[in-house]
Amino acid sequence: MLGLFKRNSGKSIHVNDIDELIGNIELLDIREPFEFTSGSIKTAKNIPMGNLLSSPDQYLLKDKTYYLLCHTGARSSTACRILGNQGFDVINVAGGVWAYSGTQRN
Repeated sequence: MLGLFKRNSGKSIHVNDIDELIGNIELLDIREPFEFTSGSIKTAKNIPMGNLLSSPDQYLLKDKTYYLLCHTGARSSTACRILGNQGFDVINVAGGVWAYSGTQRN
């Protein structure tokens, strides 16, 4: 039970620091489809968190790096912790779509 409150000590980047990386990274928006269609960041692919965590090998390769994005960074932090423990190279996009003030919104 204490694992639920465990802080993610993995890699992280703030959402407003990714503009220069867009187009050169695998950006995954793990929100639900209805959230994704209300707006995201350019080039982001929508894979809902439940789908991603239930079948990560269907979506991810262990030799690639993925940036995970959600609304505020909470879900992506949890997903990064879980996937990182399974050997995937994932980076949490802290702050999420909600905090994004860059120029790459779609």
